[in-house]
Amino acid sequence: MTRLTAEAKGVYVIAVTPFHADGRIDYDSTDRMVDFYLEVGATGLTVLGMMGEAPKLTIEESQAVVQRILARVQGRVPVVVGVSAPGFAQMQTLTRMVMDDGAAGVMIAPPGSLRTDDQIVGYYAQAADFIGDVPWVLQDFPLVTGVQMSVPVIARIIAANPTCVCLKHEDWPGLEKIGALRKAGTLDRRISILCGNGGVFLPEEMARGADGAMTGFAYPEMMVGVVENHAKGDMDRARDLFDAYLPLARFEQQPGLGLAVRKYALARRGVIADPALRRPGAALSAASRAEVDLLIARQERRLKELG
Repeated sequence: MTRLTAEAKGVYVIAVTPFHADGRIDYDSTDRMVDFYLEVGATGLTVLGMMGEAPKLTIEESQAVVQRILARVQGRVPVVVGVSAPGFAQMQTLTRMVMDDGAAGVMIAPPGSLRTDDQIVGYYAQAADFIGDVPWVLQDFPLVTGVQMSVPVIARIIAANPTCVCLKHEDWPGLEKIGALRKAGTLDRRISILCGNGGVFLPEEMARGADGAMTGFAYPEMMVGVVENHAKGDMDRARDLFDAYLPLARFEQQPGLGLAVRKYALARRGVIADPALRRPGAALSAASRAEVDLLIARQERRLKELG
């Protein structure tokens, strides 16, 4: 079994959870989705994240989704599973389940009740103790969690927990944070930094020292292209690709609407059968669908121009 390490890089696509219109999990679409992500160059997958509607699944459904994805991946890329939970017992149970099934590691976001630096550090010390020797990703997403993790706090967490191998960075603005974390002497060891926020800052994040992306977008090939061209030193090509996709990526970043936009575009591409969100969750209006269609048409013209 491949385990997540501090050398993780590339694009770990945050997978959606496909549903039928009546709310049942669509496993056939799950298979197509995995194939699609691998075909466009994903170096890893992250499942049961915030954009995977994890809180809407039972723990049995969570395990079933992970098992289906792992079976389809067949060890070709690492799979990271979000195990954030209100209590450590549930987190521990889900972690054991998915690691036994073949996951590479887990991702943990802080609960919104944490207020002080010591509370944040203490929480992660307890979480790490509960999950044992499992490698894990520290999710820093204050816009959703409400928890502000400063650079010194992140450094304390990493120093105290050798099993923390990756930071999922999606603070906003956050470029200065990446620079500070990569400054010599800030951390006691190097860890992977993979960035979120739909990839809308990815060229700048790569230039600041990020190792890639761990986020979702209906066109993950954009993120793959940016990371690959950055690695080759061709940032002009990376930015040209980024610019072509940016209008749709921006539209998908709307709070409360983004996942519906992403699922609509994925369904439009034939990746999933239905753009349904499990309730609570609303479909796009006719006006929003028309706006997405327009953005996609313009995006396709721009990509043809780029060649």
